[in-house]
Amino acid sequence: MSSARITSRERSAILGSLGAGVVPGIGLHHIQVGRKDELDAMIDDLKKIENASASIRFVVGRYGSGKTFFLNIVRAVALDRKLVVAQGDITTERRLQGSDGRARSLYSELMRNLATRAKPDGGGLPSLVERWVGDLAFEVKNDGGDDSDVADRVHTALEPLQELVSGYDFAKVITEYYNGYVAHDEARQEAALRWLRGEFSTKTEAREALGVRNIIDDEAIYDYLKLFAAFTRVAGYRGLLVSIDELAVLSHRLNNKLARDRNYEAILRILNDCLQGSVEGLGFLFAATDECLEDQRRGLYSYEALATRLAPNRFATGDLVDYSGPVIRLENLTPEDCFVLLHNVRRVHAHGLEAPPEFPDEAITAYLEDCSRRLGAAFFQTPRETVRDFVGLLSVLEQNPDRDWRSLLETGTTEENGPNSDGVESASERAESARDDDLTTFRL
Repeated sequence: MSSARITSRERSAILGSLGAGVVPGIGLHHIQVGRKDELDAMIDDLKKIENASASIRFVVGRYGSGKTFFLNIVRAVALDRKLVVAQGDITTERRLQGSDGRARSLYSELMRNLATRAKPDGGGLPSLVERWVGDLAFEVKNDGGDDSDVADRVHTALEPLQELVSGYDFAKVITEYYNGYVAHDEARQEAALRWLRGEFSTKTEAREALGVRNIIDDEAIYDYLKLFAAFTRVAGYRGLLVSIDELAVLSHRLNNKLARDRNYEAILRILNDCLQGSVEGLGFLFAATDECLEDQRRGLYSYEALATRLAPNRFATGDLVDYSGPVIRLENLTPEDCFVLLHNVRRVHAHGLEAPPEFPDEAITAYLEDCSRRLGAAFFQTPRETVRDFVGLLSVLEQNPDRDWRSLLETGTTEENGPNSDGVESASERAESARDDDLTTFRL
């Protein structure tokens, strides 16, 4: 069990997030449990990135199975290993491929959420560029050089990037950032950062501000991610991990088949490059549902080339596992893991106390038994629902100290399958609704 001190900020964030069914932004180490084999596989992938190779993974599981939590844990490990992490969610307006700025919008989101070990909460792009430029300037001037020598050194350091798509313009933008840095010209520095974030919508605007010929547009966001990955290594980091959640939006909210196929084609290009060793220092981590992956009509399997590459190992059956392929499946936690998870949540709620007298280990066991008796729990129960209800139970006990946990469980505060007290559908209802939605889109 964790013995790390829990701050008030961490406690508030953890309980507030878990109670709403979302992943906390901080304090994940206080509640992490299980997934050891999956995490070990991801650490191997991070080592590949560090060694100038590439990796790609699709983390697949049902809604509430812990995909986002797993992505955030991997993100924390990557930052600790001195990688840069760009994180974003797919939406109908932010995609891997699209027109009218939709793909560029995803790139901008990734760059705005860029995280480093010094800036773990995102917004790390300005500090990354400024630190690298500042370190170069200090080194050159310590050797007796001047500002022009620093500019030459920046250009020389970025020469390897000029072999990549738009590498010359990238180097020009970094040089312009340095010129603004020297002249204390914040407008020029901000213009350079806007270009790096993909926020210029026209080439004319970029040329007037920075003197460059190209901008980051919808057609080339993957090329610019490769370019930025190369820059992170030049800047002293070990590579770039791109973490993208909500891949199911492409399969079940993007109704235009042509648009879906174009996004799947973009995924295929990334997959081929990463598996064939055509990229250096770059990794991709996608989170998807089972339906997003396996649906033969709308999912990734509807695109034949992806279905072939993402197919499971036919020898990994029963209790046999294979983590060498691009797909990692997150199964529901075991009862033992659930017990440890709830123990950790209880500890956070009790301000670090391991076993508060008002809610002993016996109460956790009774709560899990109550969950197991719920209709359909064996199939539909997920960590999200288990923890959300548990936080609710602890909150009620905290605000009603005269009540006993036994009476709450006996009166059925933890409801059976059906709408929750906050109006959110249960997992079984979501699955039934998804089946109904599929029927509405059926065509002969």
